[in-house]
Amino acid sequence: MRMDIESFRNYCLSKKGVTEEFPFDEFTLVFKVMNKMFALTGLKSEEFRVNLKCDPEKAIQLREEYAESIIAGWHMSKKHWNTVYFEEGLSDKFLIEQIDHSYDMVVSKLKKADKEILKNL
Repeated sequence: MRMDIESFRNYCLSKKGVTEEFPFDEFTLVFKVMNKMFALTGLKSEEFRVNLKCDPEKAIQLREEYAESIIAGWHMSKKHWNTVYFEEGLSDKFLIEQIDHSYDMVVSKLKKADKEILKNL
């Protein structure tokens, strides 16, 4: 199975404390955990690509290893975000790992009070 926009959306929404919004325009779907962005995708793009938060060292490694599929974050901080092309042959398992990493990166930086709220959801 190939992860498409609908399965991506469903997976993100299945994670604890996640909301979806359109804070920029009606075409940019943003997923947040406790009001902090961890994934976004354009709904009008010809290609299905997703911006995901990433540890800076890991981000560079992924861009080198998967140069055809992962680039520095499009319109984002190049240090902390990657753009992942979901239709470039990456496995669903790998894509889920990247979504989870992005989510976990954001959760790890939440304020203690927000982490507590998230834990109790």
